[in-house]
Parts: sequence; structure tokens; C-alpha cells
Amino acid sequence: MAKNRLIGGYPVIGIRPTIDGRRGPLKVREGLEEQTMGMAKAAAKLFEENLKYSNGEPVKVVIADTTIGRVAEAAACEEKFRREGVAITLTVTPCWCYGSETMDMNPETIKGVWGLNATERPGAVYLASVLATHAQKGLPAFGIYGHDVVDADDTTIGEDIKEKLLRFARAAVAAATMRGKSYLQIGSICMGIGGSIIDSDFLESYLGLRVESVDEVEIIRRMSEGIYDEAEYQKALAWAKEKCKIGFDKNPEFFRKSDEVK
Repeated sequence: MAKNRLIGGYPVIGIRPTIDGRRGPLKVREGLEEQTMGMAKAAAKLFEENLKYSNGEPVKVVIADTTIGRVAEAAACEEKFRREGVAITLTVTPCWCYGSETMDMNPETIKGVWGLNATERPGAVYLASVLATHAQKGLPAFGIYGHDVVDADDTTIGEDIKEKLLRFARAAVAAATMRGKSYLQIGSICMGIGGSIIDSDFLESYLGLRVESVDEVEIIRRMSEGIYDEAEYQKALAWAKEKCKIGFDKNPEFFRKSDEVK
């Protein structure tokens, strides 16, 4: 396992199983509890078995203590997630839910919603409704649903759903890990190429990264004074000698001739 050099903790994924909270003679909620929590557990298992942090450790996933069918349960879930350091939430459901009462309202979390596309179960309808509510409230969310309609009692995760869930989670873990960290620019504009100009506003406002800059002479200083990990250097050097073709460098000759022309 690689040594963890990250300052701060890695982002945790929180699973929110939302449910139709209506009780009574029809026992709507009672009939959905097991299936809804089962979706949450299946998603957590998928993430834990397939996703890793940058240091090689598996991602940490937590699930709400109960299904979420009303505001009080959404608040209890939010409190648990706050204590656990959750930065990413996935809301899952096989059924219709009261969207504005069960959705993740935390503006700081990265959000995904998986609505089961099944017979007799309008999870995909809830998905469309709650995504519209997210947009209305200015809270971006990644929507996930299956291409094919499945049986209402189908507990498997389709291959297309797995791909979408993992795609969302990988991107979310990367984005949440970068948030609050620093992007280091070494040098500045290279050979007048505008694409190498750092857009600090984008990195800070969109990715949540702070931007630091250092002159390229810092590399020479660290080489001269031995400010680097010798073992890491030898490992990188061995890799470069094995994998990289070393040959004639045209750049010095090009610049020498350019100077002669001037």
C-alpha cells in the first residue's frame, strides 16, 4: 500500500435510500423497505469492490440508518453524513418519493440519483422529477437509470447501470479529493503557447483548487541541494531508462540556428 501523503481525509460516499413515505391500509412504505435498502447495499458493495483512492485504499461508503421518506429522515441522514465526512451522495430508489422532501439539499456535496426503471415501480419517474427539482434549486445532480425496463422484484444491477454508477463515483471521488487542495504551476507560459496559461478563476471556482506558482529554477535548487526522495528518484530513473527512448534532442540545435539568423 502506498504511503498516504494527502493532507486531510479522503472523501466518503454516502448512500441515501429514499422511499414513498405513505403508510396506511395499502402499506405502501412497508412494502418497499426491503427493496429500497437492498438497492443501497448493492450500490455500496459495487463501489467498495471497484473503486480506490489515489493511495490504493478502497473507497469508504456509508449508508443512511433508515430509508428516507420525509424531511426528518433526510435531516437525520444529513447529520450522520456530516459526522462521517461524506462529500458525495448517491440517492437510490425503486419507487415514487416526495422529491423536495427527500432530496439531498446540502450545496457542498456532489450528487447522483439512481431511479430504478422497473415495472409497477416509478423509480425512473421520481428520478426525472427530482432532477428537475435539483435544477430548479441550482443543485447539480447526475442522473442514473437503466436502458431496459426490468421486473419490479429484480435485485441485480444491469451492466449499463454499473457503468453509470462507477463513472459517476470515479469522477466524484476525483473532484472531491481535489477540492481544497493546491495546484502547483512550475514556470509559466511555455514557448508562447496560450494553452499553458493557468486560469486561476476556473481552478478555484469550478474545481475548488487553490493555485500556487514557482519558478523553474526551484527544480535546479532541489537537484543541487538534494531536496528529493532518493529512492523515488532511482525508481523513476530506472523506469525512464527502460521505457523511454533516449536520442538526439533537436531543440538546442533549433534554438542555436534561430539565434544565428537574428
